[in-house]
Amino acid sequence: MELSEQPKLSGLAIPVKALATADKKLNPFPWFKEMRQTQPISFDQHRQCWDLFRYDDILAVLKNPQTFSSARPAVGAVLLGSILSMDPPKHNQMRAIVSKAFTPRSIAELAPRITQITEELLHQAKGKQQIDLVKEISTPLPVIVIAELLGVPPEDRKLFKDWSDVIAETVEDDSEATIKRFMERRGRTRQELDQYFMQVVAERRKQPRNDLITKLVEAELDGQKLQDEEIMEFCIVLLAAGNETTTNLITNAVRLFTERPELQEKLRQEPQLMETAVEEVLRFYSPILAMNRYATEDVQLNGQQIKKGQQVVTWIASANRDEQKFSDAEQFVADRSPNHHLAFGHGIHFCLGAPLARLEANIALPLILKHFHQLELVPGSDLKPIPSTFVYGVKSLPIQFKPGTTFH
Repeated sequence: MELSEQPKLSGLAIPVKALATADKKLNPFPWFKEMRQTQPISFDQHRQCWDLFRYDDILAVLKNPQTFSSARPAVGAVLLGSILSMDPPKHNQMRAIVSKAFTPRSIAELAPRITQITEELLHQAKGKQQIDLVKEISTPLPVIVIAELLGVPPEDRKLFKDWSDVIAETVEDDSEATIKRFMERRGRTRQELDQYFMQVVAERRKQPRNDLITKLVEAELDGQKLQDEEIMEFCIVLLAAGNETTTNLITNAVRLFTERPELQEKLRQEPQLMETAVEEVLRFYSPILAMNRYATEDVQLNGQQIKKGQQVVTWIASANRDEQKFSDAEQFVADRSPNHHLAFGHGIHFCLGAPLARLEANIALPLILKHFHQLELVPGSDLKPIPSTFVYGVKSLPIQFKPGTTFH
């Protein structure tokens, strides 16, 4: 199948029949395990793509951008283009520009502000004994951080969250009407994003500020300034990558705390374990479920013939539970080391925002455990999965708790 024959939607946007119910979306791991054992590389006729489930096969694809390209065929409104769908050498040049804003030093300098934002959000829970963690903490924290980095005013944060939700979503079913609505919503969102960032870029050209958009406006590639479209694409990627992943990392961690009360106490008693525990959350409840690539030539992968132009979906969350790679793969091991999970991808497209997501989780989670004791799900809560094949998380997480000493 050549690129021109690609279906309208990517294999990440079309729902997977094996994960059709809410329960299966909340717990896709038994399906991953079955596929690793029986059909580790399989072609889904319905979605017109190859699905990969084993760690080694997925790593081989992510390590080889020449054969497995990130360049997506142009179909309809593309919400995540730019650096995510770019191959070398331009990818390397573009990444070098934006990575200056994500150096270990510049990320570390954000720690006091991240602490302050988290404390402010937690303070709003004072006097309460239950909250929706997603709405009140794990969504606003990364949205505020990335909005401030980009230089976006506080009153526009809600827009940011709404846009990033659309970027991550999947169609509910593959009827023509649903796909049409989905594509129209993406088209509208793309228009809104373009208009918004065009205005901000124009303002920064006139009045530079100390923010990321100004850095992109002033950056040069081979002596040329970036085009407005390229700057906007960057902003969209940073908006999505800077907030969906972190929201789901923090939410998934607290969901785990409610499922394993002994883990809460362990991390309070041994705070030095938090760093490895965060890595284990990334492995165990990976915020990114899957990524896709396109074959640039006919290629053999573990006995299967993948044709030029065909799409390959790498199930990151399955790789992270691969028994051949991780001992006790189905167990949460707070001090697991080494932990070579693929939650942030691998190779040239390794997530630029990974250090920021890690920092936010490593600051927010100890503070959550300090303020909220005996954390548990509100009884009778019905967890609803995010309708996405791309990200893994829940729409809301109603938790109840006893206030920690800091609240008295």
